[in-house]
Amino acid sequence: MDLFEQAAPQRCRIGKVVKSNSHHDYVVQVDDQQDVSAPPCAEDFGFGQFVSLENEERHWAVGLIYNSQLSNPMFLNSGPRLSSEPDPLFTPDLVQETRMLLGVVLIGTLELNNGSRHGWHGIPRAVVPVNTPVYQMNEEAVYRFHLSPKGQPQFSYYSQLLRSGGTFATQLAQQVLSELIESELFQGADQRALTVLCRELTWKNTMSAMR
Repeated sequence: MDLFEQAAPQRCRIGKVVKSNSHHDYVVQVDDQQDVSAPPCAEDFGFGQFVSLENEERHWAVGLIYNSQLSNPMFLNSGPRLSSEPDPLFTPDLVQETRMLLGVVLIGTLELNNGSRHGWHGIPRAVVPVNTPVYQMNEEAVYRFHLSPKGQPQFSYYSQLLRSGGTFATQLAQQVLSELIESELFQGADQRALTVLCRELTWKNTMSAMR
C-alpha cells in the first residue's frame, strides 16, 4: 500500500527521476504540459521542498530540493531561427527541448510499522530507479517523517545537509530549521535546541556574507 494513500489522496506530482550524481544526489525532471495535463506550479517545487520518491511498487526515499537548473539547448545557438513561435503539432521536438531540472538530496525514508508511519533518517541503501515519480510531501507527511518509531521528534539529517546540500547547504539547513520551529513539532527542550541551532546557523550565514 502507498504510504501516503490515506493521508494525501490528491498528491502533487512534481516530475520523475532522470539521473543521479551520486548514491544520494538525484536529478529530477519537472513535468510540463507535454507530460501531464496539469503540471505543477513553481511553488510546488521550491528550494527546500520535501519530496517523496515512489512508484506503484514501493516508497523509495524522502528528499529535499536543494538546487535547480534550466536546460535550454537553443541558448546561444547560431543556426537559423523560426520567425514565429513553433506550432506544437508540427514541431514537437522544438517545444520539448527546454526543461527544468531539480537537484534532490536523499535524507531518509518513511516507514510503516503497525499501521503507523514514522521516519528513518540517513542515506537510503536502495538505488532509486530512473523514471521513478517524485511527489510533493504535505505537512502531515513531513510531520510523520520527523517522528521516530517511538513517536518522539527526530532531526538526525542535519549534518548530512551541511555536507551534501550543495553550494547553498547552510541556507537549506537554516530554512528547514526555521520551518520545523514554526511547525511546533518539537516541544520543550527539543524546540529550544532547534532554536539555538537555527540562531547559530543564521549568525554564521550573516558573518560569511559580510566577508
